[in-house]
Amino acid sequence: MDNITLKMLAKELNLSTAAISKALRDSHEISTHTKQRVQELASRLNYIPNAYAGSLRRRKSKTIAVVLPEVADSFFSLAINGIEAIAEQKGYHVLIYLTHENFSREQAILKDFQSGRVDGVLMSLTAETASYQHVCDLHAKDIPLVFFDRVCEEINTAKITTDDFESGYKATQHLIDCGCKKIALLSISNYLAISNRRLDGYRQALKDNNIKNSPINIYCGNDNAVNYRFIQRIMSDKERPDGIVATVEKLTTDVYLVCKELQLSIPQDLKIVSFSNLSSADILNPSLTTITQPAFEMGKAAAVILFKALEKKSFTLRDENYTMPSELIIRGSTVLQK
Repeated sequence: MDNITLKMLAKELNLSTAAISKALRDSHEISTHTKQRVQELASRLNYIPNAYAGSLRRRKSKTIAVVLPEVADSFFSLAINGIEAIAEQKGYHVLIYLTHENFSREQAILKDFQSGRVDGVLMSLTAETASYQHVCDLHAKDIPLVFFDRVCEEINTAKITTDDFESGYKATQHLIDCGCKKIALLSISNYLAISNRRLDGYRQALKDNNIKNSPINIYCGNDNAVNYRFIQRIMSDKERPDGIVATVEKLTTDVYLVCKELQLSIPQDLKIVSFSNLSSADILNPSLTTITQPAFEMGKAAAVILFKALEKKSFTLRDENYTMPSELIIRGSTVLQK
């Protein structure tokens, strides 16, 4: 059976839709007898109020959007949990939109938001995003927007990030301390601010340690098969790296698989540090040394700021910029475990 609407109830009882709506809201304008008739029919026909339609009349959808490049990465999965923890408290729905690292898809999603579909947006950019007019257009509609992790520095709004320069430096310095002389950094973008800051930290650590046969800054893409072949070629070279910093989690799997295929031992032949929140990092063989970001806390902080903007029009998003520290967790991919 089709969903029961106000119009159907009104036709059945020979009343206006306005009277039906008021009766269901227990308005004092409607008599007790009419309210009873309306409520009995609504119950019998299993009428479910359209919260979205009602919210549009109040110019509120009670929905926020979270725009992400992917959810396979454990960082984004944990961030969603943090966001939903706050949204649930506030009585809001969370809609997850995946760009799949595709710039055109990101553009289309943000254009759709301009119609007022959502009250606010939490966003992490794609690896392809090099221009920001689509973000500017959404921002111009006065729809509250908060960036987290992959931020757009050109837009004057709230941003939640981690200490990417320091983390890139820390990961590289750890490999140097473990004896690595030829360190490669694997990245998926030369556009993202976080990628560039991690690269800057990597370069600074090499410079501070007077290591000149690096840097080897390698850009991978969004195609896993292509990435695998690329890493395979690098690790087959006689001048292959002895250390790798993977700036995104998904590249680590390819490194492990390539090493297995080429019979390279981790950490004897190659040491690896990955930016990762994998809960299974401890049980990989060998266990994975990680730069672990406070993903849940970042998602939660981004949501808290967004709801402040939704609840208080005078709240200024551009003043809200927070940098949270990441943690180096040393495991078997860089140090032989006793």
